[in-house]
Amino acid sequence: MTMSDNPNIGIVSTGIYLPENKITAEEIALQTKGIWEAEAVKSKLGIIEKTIPGPNDGTQMMGVHASFDALRNGNINPDEIDLIINIGEEWKEYPLTTSGIFLQEKINAVNAWAIDFQQRCCTTISAMKIAKDMMISDESINTVLIAGGYRNGDFVDYSDKDLSMMFNLGAGGGAIILKKNFNKNLLLGSHVITDGSLSRDVGVKYGGTEIPITKENVDKAYKSLTVFNPGHMKSRLNEVSMNNWMICINKAFEKSGIDKNKLGYLAVLHFKYSMYLHMLELLGLSVDQSIYLNKIGHVGQIDQIISLHMALEQNKIQNGTIIAMIAAGIGYAWAANVIKWG
Repeated sequence: MTMSDNPNIGIVSTGIYLPENKITAEEIALQTKGIWEAEAVKSKLGIIEKTIPGPNDGTQMMGVHASFDALRNGNINPDEIDLIINIGEEWKEYPLTTSGIFLQEKINAVNAWAIDFQQRCCTTISAMKIAKDMMISDESINTVLIAGGYRNGDFVDYSDKDLSMMFNLGAGGGAIILKKNFNKNLLLGSHVITDGSLSRDVGVKYGGTEIPITKENVDKAYKSLTVFNPGHMKSRLNEVSMNNWMICINKAFEKSGIDKNKLGYLAVLHFKYSMYLHMLELLGLSVDQSIYLNKIGHVGQIDQIISLHMALEQNKIQNGTIIAMIAAGIGYAWAANVIKWG
């Protein structure tokens, strides 16, 4: 099969679920015990408020809610779905349960098979690439649902001075439906970079086989997302992060056969406000060509779906708009893709 024989893969719809509960910058500042002032939480970290889960907002169920939203928005019947790629986090209702198969059952996708996929906050973009590659290579896969939920903010200890880059972790669910030969909203090229030198710089300290949860450590175990190696992580990210993002964006545009200057909307994760503005400047974009999620927070790999979903609602994306999704995830991974809307 030559490249010209390949089918096109298009985005049918998106769906999101955001909890009603929020925590404000003022409340976050109080929990830092004097390390951060509320104004700095807003201006530097870029958090006015962020979503936090309610009592029924489990990771798997938030993915279910978002999937129903995407099915409604795309007028798709669940029995049309051939494959479910679940992008929900490992922190979920019950450890070792399979989120994709749970989702399949809840939405009654009787003709689908399901897998779970994980790459931290890069999961959505990488899952879209994998879905496209699978759809092109397998004639039986025509419609794919990518969906999941996120609430890793449960592990954040706001008094941990090394963890401020993760004070923004929010909660929510997202879903995106892809269809073969949809002939519009085309998913084009993608590019991903990983750097193993950072693979153990961040993590949840307690609860694995290395340091199990015990009665002695249980009180701190559930707030133990931490930076294991702050000095190395900061220096390494300063050295490579923005450059790796730009490589991913450039390569994704090269693979798409589109000039990067045509970029019209950036679906970007929530991160430090100054870095966000710097990235827009490097790409020659205005703040109107993106959405900064400062009233939602960083919902991990769901950010890009939320951004695309909101941009469509706010008419920031028109027929012919060239979109790039970008992400970075601890481990460390960077990713970008290109979408031609309309």
